[in-house]
Amino acid sequence: MTPTQIREALQSLGLDQSQAARMLGYSRLASVSDIGTGKRNPSGAVLRLLAAYLDGYRPNDWPS
Repeated sequence: MTPTQIREALQSLGLDQSQAARMLGYSRLASVSDIGTGKRNPSGAVLRLLAAYLDGYRPNDWPS
């Protein structure tokens, strides 16, 4: 996934940076910004989790 695709995916999921950080397991907001700009590559686990969210998976703590 490219940084642009990641930004678009998070936007389509309706997640702001704080929510995205929490749902992707990041402890810092800057990490979400870094993967969205290409400064940092997301791990395979983060990409799989993002793909699951895009496919419709919603955990119990999904932001409302």
